[in-house]
This record gives sequence, structure tokens and C-alpha cells, in this order.
Amino acid sequence: MTVPMVDLKKQFNDIKEEVFEIITEILESSQYILGPRVRELENKIADYHGVKEAVGVASGTDALHLAVEALGIGDGDEVITSPFTFFATAEAVLYTGATPVFVDIEPDTMNLDPSRIEEAITEKTKAILPVHIFGHPADMDRIAAIAKKHDLKIVEDCAQSFGAALRGRRTGSFGDAGCFSFYPSKNLGGFGDGGMVLLNDPGVADDVRMLRNHGSRGAYRHESVGFNSRLDEIQAGILLVKMKRIDEYNEKRRRKAALYRELLCGSVECPMERPDNLHVYHQYTIRSGRRDEIQKRLRDNDISSVVYYPTPLHLQEAVGFLGYKKGDFPVAEETSERVLSLPMYPELEEASIRRIADIVNNAV
Repeated sequence: MTVPMVDLKKQFNDIKEEVFEIITEILESSQYILGPRVRELENKIADYHGVKEAVGVASGTDALHLAVEALGIGDGDEVITSPFTFFATAEAVLYTGATPVFVDIEPDTMNLDPSRIEEAITEKTKAILPVHIFGHPADMDRIAAIAKKHDLKIVEDCAQSFGAALRGRRTGSFGDAGCFSFYPSKNLGGFGDGGMVLLNDPGVADDVRMLRNHGSRGAYRHESVGFNSRLDEIQAGILLVKMKRIDEYNEKRRRKAALYRELLCGSVECPMERPDNLHVYHQYTIRSGRRDEIQKRLRDNDISSVVYYPTPLHLQEAVGFLGYKKGDFPVAEETSERVLSLPMYPELEEASIRRIADIVNNAV
């Protein structure tokens, strides 16, 4: 029995009649870009997060990029962020001409460590960009306090945390912008790329809308050199079908995570969930000094697993010009050597989890 990291076909089979119906409606309407389904999705997601504005864009990377750009951050500015994340987090900052400044992570949550942020702030610092890694909220109370003290913007990278919350307040609603990805494997995923920016400032939201549409607010008048980053109607329609089920999907993930924890803790280091936090387990990521042996055993038994992430951002060749070196962020570096993400999706069967756990436990 092969167990994939994520089985999108199972989820599709459960909703395919609704998906076909809404796609047919969109095709018959002949409105394919920034139409009523996009606006409906923007409104529903804004309401879900308790924010004033939501702007659909073409990808999660674009969401980060356009948010940073719309907040006026660019050449000569610095943005503090985590070295333990997907490359798009830093890439989006670099697109604007600003410089990502890395700060080490917390050893338990693997999120940006607030206790290390202030030492990285300079006169060039304009924003903090926390990542809610794997679906566990970053410590937004402490990050927000630091941002307020130093008059900094906050851009949240919520690519992995749709539905996650801290004391009932959802990620994406704490900062000046919350940025989401709808890549197919995400907790709320489309059938292609897509993203969204959440904001409470209507002026900044209007600027994001302008930037996503070639720098134009309409009538073929272009105020700036913008981008082609528009969420299409078909993706919005599919996401509306899934949006009705997002809390159910996340609760199923949490139940899978609880079973993994019951079966694995004691053999490996399991993901933790701090009090008052709602973890949505985009990934179920264990840590072990025998990571490579565990992954080999899983592979030999036709079970998928992935190392997210094998190389911290500060050691990536593409950003070598930033001047970081091995040893600069020891927690992130050690974490990259120990992490392994196991299969995780709402439809994952209990028998598969038990089989995975047996293999992991036998390996260690």
C-alpha cells in the first residue's frame, strides 16, 4: 500500500459534483478573471478572519510580494524574517529591492524567535515577516509588541496556516497584511496556483488591487509599473466549494495529528501545540537524530515523506550575497538536519497512520 504525502484525488472525489457544477456556471458566464466568484471568495475569507479587506492574487508568493510593495517597503529597507521557511518568503522581499534579515527560530515551535528580533533591528528595518510554520501560529503578541515599539509593519506569511488561531483570533489578522497561498496541497488549496492578501487599511488594499492589475485602477490608466497577478474565477469557484469545509478539514487534520502523537511520542520529537493556540497541521513534522534512517525505512515501505526544509534560507546559494555563513543561526540549522514531514491530509486513514508509526518506531 503506497501512502502519498497528500492525496488530492480523495478530496476531489468527495466534492467533484459541486466542483463540476460551479465550473460549468463559470464557463457559461464567460467571466474568467476577477469576476463575481473572486469577489465572493474575497468577502468570505475577509469575514472568516475578521478583517476589512481581502484581495485575491495569482499565488502565495505574489501575496507576499504585493503586500510588502504596497506597504511602501523597497530599496534600502530591511525586513526581519525566519531562515526556516520556503524560499518564497525571502524571495518576495528581494523582489521589492529590500533586504531580508534573518533571525533564528524557537526550538519548540520552529517559528521566528521574538527574543532575538530586537537585536536585529536597525535604522533600515521597516517590517517583521513572521511565518506560521507548518500551521502553528507564531508568537504574535510578542511580535506585535516589538513592532509597535519600533514603529514597524507586520506582514504575516500564512501560506501554511489557513484556519490556525491564537486565542480564537486567526492568523492573517494580526499584522498589517496577512498573506495566503492556495497551492493545491495547502489546507485550503485550489486546482492550480492562487493567493490572497488580507488587510484592514482600505488604502493599502486598493494599492494591492492596483499592483495586481498592471498598476491600474481601471480605464487603462496606469499609475505605476505593476504586475499581472489576478486570481481567476475557476480557482475562486473551486476554493468556494472547499471553503465551506475548511473547518472540517482542519479538525480532521488535528485528529490525525493526535493519533500520530499518541503512537510516536517517545520515539521521536513530535510537533508541539502551545496553550491557546490552534495548530492546523499543514505538515506533521517530527524531529529525530535518525531522520535519514527513518526516511529510508518509509521509502522502502512505499510511504512518502519529505524534509521541509533541508537547507535554511541563509545558507541557500541564491542569497549568498547577503553574507551569512554556517553557524549564524544554529537552531534553524540543527532543525533542518532533524526534521521529517510525514503524510498528512484530512482523508488519511487510521490504518495508514498506524502503519507509518510502526515503521518509524522500529527504525529508532
